[in-house]
Amino acid sequence: MFQSVLAKVFGTKHERDVKKLQPWVDQINALEPEMQKLSDAELKAKTDEFRERLDKGETLDDLMVEAYAVVREAAVRVLGQRHYDVQIMGAVVLHQGKIAEMKTGEGKTLTSTMPVYLNALTGKGVHVVTPNYYLAYRDSEWMGAVHRFLGLSVGLILHNMKVQNGKLVQGEMDIEEKKKSYNSDITYGVNDAFGFDYLRDNKAVIPEMRVQRELNYAIVDEVDFILIDEAKTPLIISDRPRKSADLYYKINRIIPRLNRDVDYQIDEKYSSKGTVTMTEEGIAHIERLLGVNNLYDPQNIGLVHHVEQALVAHTLYKRDIDYVVKDGQVIIVDEFTGRLQPGRRWSDGLHQAVEAKERVRIEE
Repeated sequence: MFQSVLAKVFGTKHERDVKKLQPWVDQINALEPEMQKLSDAELKAKTDEFRERLDKGETLDDLMVEAYAVVREAAVRVLGQRHYDVQIMGAVVLHQGKIAEMKTGEGKTLTSTMPVYLNALTGKGVHVVTPNYYLAYRDSEWMGAVHRFLGLSVGLILHNMKVQNGKLVQGEMDIEEKKKSYNSDITYGVNDAFGFDYLRDNKAVIPEMRVQRELNYAIVDEVDFILIDEAKTPLIISDRPRKSADLYYKINRIIPRLNRDVDYQIDEKYSSKGTVTMTEEGIAHIERLLGVNNLYDPQNIGLVHHVEQALVAHTLYKRDIDYVVKDGQVIIVDEFTGRLQPGRRWSDGLHQAVEAKERVRIEE
């Protein structure tokens, strides 16, 4: 009863929020006649004007009212669609970094064009994320037409799909195609594509293999589905071992020729088993033994990992303590119970390094 009385006096939170947004709507509406008088060329020139004003110290908040008025007029001319007041309110909320809940039919797709355009003016890139492949492609063409009209570049990122002759087909975009899309002012795409590219970039050996640039601003469609439901299933990428068993055996043969405290050091402080690191003298020694000029050259970076794992296998993992060799297999011993754990394997090439050390058949 008391809450009901308060709501009547002060209004509900939703009503108070709408009241705060109304002045923005009024200001944008007031500019509509002015924008309607501009020619197409003059309307397009607003983008360069906004960017110049940003360079001179104005902020996106300073430009929002005019930029939103420009986008609405562009949408009318390109799409034949005019942003309604409720869509302008949603656009203001999205620029503020908040969630805008809009009912079906209220036009959230058109709503997004305003904050997308505004934030793309910085040149730092904007992502529009959706869980649906078709919608990502459709919106990059449909809503993207408004942005292209205003002089912004638009890209598209998909996972295991690409556009061919105007149609979605099975296939993976190559690195150059992805780089072009990510370097566009606005990039439409599906959430798993953005996620997997982020993971692959973090596995990249050289900068040229990375496709994404510094993250700036994103609008997430179906935010509850992507950030809650989809987030329950982690994105995982893994590679099958690309090196042959011969490489494990080759690396294994040089490890006994290395000397502790000269070629490598063991530090027992940081984990239960300790850590092993190569010294500068050890790196030079290993380069001579392997016949390579630079162990850390990008084309040899895989060798570094194999050498490190082989060192760990030889120095930190002990036979009949950490593992046993039975029937030609390396079987892990549980460190707490002492029981054998057939079928379980150490990851990241360590198990193969131990198998090479014990001269048994190397399994994948």
